[in-house]
Amino acid sequence: MSSSQSPKSPRSPASRGDKAASPEPSPAPPAIVALSAEEIREAGILPGAHWTEQPIEQVDDDGASTIGSIASTTASLTSTIFEYRTVHGRTYHGEIGNAESWEPNDQRHVDSMDIMHHAFTLSLGDKLFLSPLEKQKIHKVLDVGTGTGLWAIDFADDFTNAEVIGTDVSPIQPSWVPPNVKFELDDCNREWTWNKDSFDFIHLRMLIGVISNWSDIFRNAFRCARSGAYVESMVSSAFFRSDDGSVKKGSALEQWHSIFWEGGKKLGRTFKVLEDDLQKKAMEEAGFVDIAVKDIKIPLGAWSEDKKLAEIGLWWKMSLEEDLEGYLNYLCNALLGWTTEETAAYCAHVRKEWNDPNIHSYVWLRVVYGRKP
Repeated sequence: MSSSQSPKSPRSPASRGDKAASPEPSPAPPAIVALSAEEIREAGILPGAHWTEQPIEQVDDDGASTIGSIASTTASLTSTIFEYRTVHGRTYHGEIGNAESWEPNDQRHVDSMDIMHHAFTLSLGDKLFLSPLEKQKIHKVLDVGTGTGLWAIDFADDFTNAEVIGTDVSPIQPSWVPPNVKFELDDCNREWTWNKDSFDFIHLRMLIGVISNWSDIFRNAFRCARSGAYVESMVSSAFFRSDDGSVKKGSALEQWHSIFWEGGKKLGRTFKVLEDDLQKKAMEEAGFVDIAVKDIKIPLGAWSEDKKLAEIGLWWKMSLEEDLEGYLNYLCNALLGWTTEETAAYCAHVRKEWNDPNIHSYVWLRVVYGRKP
């Protein structure tokens, strides 16, 4: 399921598409300043040292290795688009527009995202999307924030007569793809340069902590969608819940949302998309109709008595554990000022709680889609 790359041996350069000339590059984002101690206290976030002081059993860090080994490939490319930023030993995209990605783009994180693609598909009932698409009417598709490109590839395999374009700020997509797929480097926060009425379907998945203005994103999507086209957005909450009170106050899982919510404030790119209902609000504001909202309960781990939910929960857990430090590195180190050791200790406590069958944690996943009249 996973295809591999590394910062020094990337998957392929992103190709350039036939669209209008790009505007002048946006200035680079200002340097992020860590939250002050007072801001951290006000947010209810425990200090990093708290996690190093708490005893914990040794946790196996194999992550999702049980699903099989990941093949390694190499390629030589010296283009400047592969000159990544390095933060606390992890690599992040270079300067593309005014993007400021909190997720790394190195091999370990790519593996995690590939596994997560399968978890998302299972969560939607073995589907790539929920919009009521008519296959014969789908000719051109845009996948915004394509990541490792697996959604675009799978969609192109199903819709062989459609051209599928995936965009991202990191060139981490595979080079061997269906002939109807191409990938481009692009920051979706800039004004879109696609022509009006270009796409029959626009897909946006898990852009939490990425979008600086959700109204602008759906305004751009509305303009670039053809009449009758659907736009679909999926996000998850960062808030771990439990119906039985097993996610305790002060636990690692209870702290998770505070770290992401406060980090999002500092980045100017919110992680409270689901809680603030930003997808539906922005779609309505842009002019979409027939808007549908579906919330899906996602357990973390295999604790659910429902066999299908347990399978979904296991894949979510494996995908996150494949690179748990990667999901937390930028926010904890750059924004909270934690040391690498403190972040690793926090991650160990998160893993311990996910592996505890008495802790029944879950998050909400939300899919919203709408049609352009």
